[in-house]
Amino acid sequence: MTHIQIGICQHSVALKSAVYGLEELFLLANRICEEHQLNTRFSPSLVTDQRTDEKAYDIIILPPCMAGQSEPTDEHLIQWLVHQHQQGSILASVCVGAFTLAATGLLGHRTVTTHWSFEDAFRQQFPDQAIDVQQILIDHGDIISAGGVMSWLDLGLALITKYSSPFVRRQIGKTLVIDTMSREQSFYQQFSPSFSHGDQVVIQAQQWLALHYSEDVSIKALAQHSNLTERTLLRRFVKATRLTPNQYLQRLRIQMACNLLESTRQPFESIAYQVGYLDSSACRKVFVKIMGLTPTDYRKRF
Repeated sequence: MTHIQIGICQHSVALKSAVYGLEELFLLANRICEEHQLNTRFSPSLVTDQRTDEKAYDIIILPPCMAGQSEPTDEHLIQWLVHQHQQGSILASVCVGAFTLAATGLLGHRTVTTHWSFEDAFRQQFPDQAIDVQQILIDHGDIISAGGVMSWLDLGLALITKYSSPFVRRQIGKTLVIDTMSREQSFYQQFSPSFSHGDQVVIQAQQWLALHYSEDVSIKALAQHSNLTERTLLRRFVKATRLTPNQYLQRLRIQMACNLLESTRQPFESIAYQVGYLDSSACRKVFVKIMGLTPTDYRKRF
């Protein structure tokens, strides 16, 4: 019989539904393993004081936090996580737990994910750390990160699959009446551009694009509006937004298309034209690239 020791960090601002939900998910997996005579058992424990906890864990999970709260990064927690990792523990984060993971210094140049709305804050705090908020789960073996607040469910199911079997995952899905198919964070991501970067010229360019996104926009026209050369505008725009003007325009248009898919019954061909594409097939191609879903699948989901 294989027993997987799992430590779930229950700090003061941890989202209780995630903490107890993870615990109950692993206990449900145990019941299914027992019913079907599988030789894996999960032993979840709630860790409340890392300074006195000397237990060795196979997996340690940093849960998401309550709304408006940030993950604690006190020195005792960081030292404990580093020590556990040195002893062979897998460290896993959910949502803003990625900030704590990055603070340990154990990531190297490996990519992690967090909630898409925290991307800018993460990049500001850890400018040399690779991050990909398109993905909902990134598994490096000894380090795992999950994206959105509810992705604790994706993480729990992934761990259960890894240490028991896909059969157990499917049975959990049937028992809880949830979809256990793989998904990406890009399905849920909204394009919310930042205007707090401090470059007033780029801010004006962003505001101009918000008004003219449905028109035939060129970098030349945008540069003329900004009273800059095309090369200077491109450099400053990328520095401020991390996107080229064309990439920014595409994301702006696709977000508008998402809004129309959710709120109207208009055919996609009409929506594509409204947001600035003369060719709906070209719009569909960009839509799939950015959102990870076809327009039809997006409308069905949302």
